[in-house]
Parts: sequence; structure tokens; C-alpha cells
Amino acid sequence: MTFKDLAKPWVAGLGVYEPGRPIEEVARELGFKDAEAIIKLASNENALGPSPKAVLAMKKAARQMHLYPDGGAFYLVQALAKRLRVSQDQIIVGCGSNELLEFIGHVFLQKGTSIVMADRAFVVYKLIAAMFQAETIAVPMIDYRHDLNAMLKAIRPDTRAVFVANPNNPTGTMVAGAEIDAFMRRVPDHVVVVFDEAYVELLPVDRQPDVLRYVREGRKVVVMRTFSKTYGLAGLRIGYGVAPAECIQLMHRIRQPFNTTAMGQVAAVAALDDDVHVERTRAMMRDGLAFLQDAFASLGLSYVPSSANFVLVQVGQGRRVFEALQREGVIVRPMDPYGMPAHIRITVGTKAENRRCLAALKKVLGRTKAGG
Repeated sequence: MTFKDLAKPWVAGLGVYEPGRPIEEVARELGFKDAEAIIKLASNENALGPSPKAVLAMKKAARQMHLYPDGGAFYLVQALAKRLRVSQDQIIVGCGSNELLEFIGHVFLQKGTSIVMADRAFVVYKLIAAMFQAETIAVPMIDYRHDLNAMLKAIRPDTRAVFVANPNNPTGTMVAGAEIDAFMRRVPDHVVVVFDEAYVELLPVDRQPDVLRYVREGRKVVVMRTFSKTYGLAGLRIGYGVAPAECIQLMHRIRQPFNTTAMGQVAAVAALDDDVHVERTRAMMRDGLAFLQDAFASLGLSYVPSSANFVLVQVGQGRRVFEALQREGVIVRPMDPYGMPAHIRITVGTKAENRRCLAALKKVLGRTKAGG
């Protein structure tokens, strides 16, 4: 018998997530002698790097890496609770937002249940549902934005979770607080609403919808955030969820011990206090978005105005342009896995990276139009 014969019969049919390609991998594949000749604008990472306060905290903690981490991430949970104005028993820390999504699957999904999501939202929601044999109900977006009214109508008696990525990856669009309030007034009691706010802290505070208040009210809501984007700690894989205490207790029951590293915990505590880095990141994102979107408009390229640190732009044959840009030393993200084969997604980089990306894109599109 083979491993496949021994495995659960549905596992072999699960989809596989396509991440942004690492710089080193592209350098090896395409023969770049110097990996520093390549720039990566594919995974919505913070081009400014980690919070400087986090770097200092990691250096200080490095000598203690022979010890297991605090399984409950006490000091990080304490710091988050204070900042978010929730209680400590309403917070759970995970290995990035993806582990939190898996927690939701473990607790709420099984064969015979379903989830509702937008058809061009983060594809991992669908993959998690499939992992637990739940059905995905994908609701078409309107102008690349969540259609919350249609998502409400799509809810069935077997629906256990509705996922709202806000701002949404990969479109960069968002729904405003008033739309969310109207949506929440009509959500059935048997549904958990998951607000994935991986990018929300990149926005000025006055543009961030207050969905944490639903947690304080005891609603069936899970709010997910991460230290990967705004704080520049993607390599440490640390995120957190905020939900009513009853939900958090259930998630803790399926959480593995030591699921986050000691290094990640101390870095996150320090980064949370680095308001200067956050403001610099927001400024970089604002200026970079303006530069890229103005450039796309001048080139006659259709793009989706973004509220995140990336732009979805229509370039014709997206996969072909993605591959051609790699040969120019620029890594972006093709969008055919999201049903948008004519698009690529470009992360905002530094000023120099944005200029280089644009120059490479002009070159590649010129060749494509010429039939090269």
C-alpha cells in the first residue's frame, strides 16, 4: 500500500497555497549570482524592515533561546489587552494569522457545515474549510469589494463562519464601519463572523472600523491581526485573535503548547510600543501607493484603488508578466489562483524599489505588446 492509500481519502484533493516566491529561490532558478540584485514585492511585507525596538529586544533575548517560551504568551497578551481595551481572557496568540484560521476550523468546521466568503478574498479561508471537509460558499464581489448584503443572503442553516478580510487581500479594498454595522445587525445567531484585519493598522486610526466593540459586547465575532505587516515581523510568524472569552477558551483547547516562539513574543511586545515605526510605515505606504497608482494611470493600466500596502493591477497576461518580471529581478504576485489571470499584485516597496519595479514593468509590457 502507498501513503496515499493509507491517508484520509479527501486529503490528496486539497488545494495548496501558492506563496510569494523567496528571493533566494528565484536567484537559484534564474542564475542570479547576487541575490541582492533581486527585489521582492510579492508578499506585502514591510519594506522598512522590523521595528527597531523589536530588533533591540530580540538581541537582548537571544541568549535565552535555550529555554522554552511562555506557552500562554503572558506579557504579550497583557500588552495587547491594555492597548485594545479588552480583557486578557479575550486574546489568543498564534503562529501568524494562518494558525488562528486553523483554530477556527478545528473548533467550528466539519463535514456538513459551510463557510461564506467573498470570491476574491484570501484564498486560505477556502483551503481551511476544505481541510475540515466544510463547504465554501463564495459570493461574488462588486467592484472588487465585499458585497455584505449578498453574503448575508448566502448564509445557510449549516453555515458556521463568515470571513470578512478588511482591507481585503488581494484586492486592497475595504468596507466602512457603517456597512459593517448594518451587516452585524442582521447576522444570524448561529454564525461566527471572522474579521481578518491583517492590514488595518497600516491605516490612520480614524479610518479603522471599530470591530473590537463587538467583542466587548459579547457578539459571536473573532478579530484577527498580525505583527507581519505593519510591524515588519513576518519572519517571526506571530499574530493574535480577539474574541469573547468563551470562544478563546475553545481555541485554547486545540492550540498546541509553545505555538509561538520566545523571540516572537518579546519582539511583538516591543514592536507594539513603537509608534514611530508605525507612522513611518504608514507614510511609506501612502507615498508608495500614490506613486504606483499614478504611474499605472499614466500607462493606461486599470488598477484597484487600494487601502493596503499593495496594488492589484491589470496587465494582460498576468502569469507571463510575473515570469518576465522575475527575469528582470523583480518578484511580484500572479493572480490566476484568485481567478484573475489578467492581474498581478505589487507590494509597495521603498522609493527605489517602486521606481525599479515600474521601470521593469514598462520594459516587460513593451516587449509583450511587441510580441516578444
